[in-house]
Amino acid sequence: MTIDASEVKRLRDETGAGMMDCKRALQEAGGDRAKALDILRQQGLATLQKRQGKAAQEGIIASYTHFNGKVAVLVELNCETDFVARTEDFKNLGKELAMQIAMTNPRYLQKEDVPPEVLEKERAILRAQPDVQSKPAAVQERIVEGRLNKFYEQTCLLEQAYIRDDKRKVKDLLNEAAARLGENLQIRRYVRMQIGETAGE
Repeated sequence: MTIDASEVKRLRDETGAGMMDCKRALQEAGGDRAKALDILRQQGLATLQKRQGKAAQEGIIASYTHFNGKVAVLVELNCETDFVARTEDFKNLGKELAMQIAMTNPRYLQKEDVPPEVLEKERAILRAQPDVQSKPAAVQERIVEGRLNKFYEQTCLLEQAYIRDDKRKVKDLLNEAAARLGENLQIRRYVRMQIGETAGE
C-alpha cells in the first residue's frame, strides 16, 4: 500500500526512528499509526536488549531545583557515546529524571538495591495485616509478594509511575529513550536535597 509522506514524517518526529523504518512500520501496520508505533517500539527494545552489555561511560549530570529553592536534585545519566550525551533528547531525559526524583523522593534506584532487612521488615508488616492473616499460608505469601510490588513502586525510582504519564514507569521512559537513541542508557546515581533534612533521612 502507498503510505503518505506526511504520515511517515509525523511518525519519525514522534519516535526519532529513521524514515525508512517508519515507512516499513506503517506498511506493516496497514497505515495504522498506533500499530506502527508499537512495531517501532518492539524493534527498538529488541535492539536495546542486544546493547545491554555495552559500557555506558559517557553522559551528563542533570539537575533540577524546585521553584521555591527548597528541593534540589543531581542525577548522573550515562550513555555510550559523547555524541548522544550532547543531544537535546538525552539532556531532556536527564531533566525529566531529576524532576521525577524531586517530586517523588525515591529511596532506591531499583528493586535490587533494597536491603534484605528492609524487605523482610516490609514482608512482616504485610503478613500481620488482618485480611492476610485470615487466608491460608500459601495464599498469604502470594498476597504479600503482590503487595510488595506496591512498595517497590513507591520506593524504587525505576518502578515508579512517571509523573507526566502514570501509565508508564520510569524504566519504560528510560528504555524508550534508549531505543530512540540506539544506545544503552543507565541512571548511575542521584542525590536529592531538601531544606531542613538531616543526612540519611
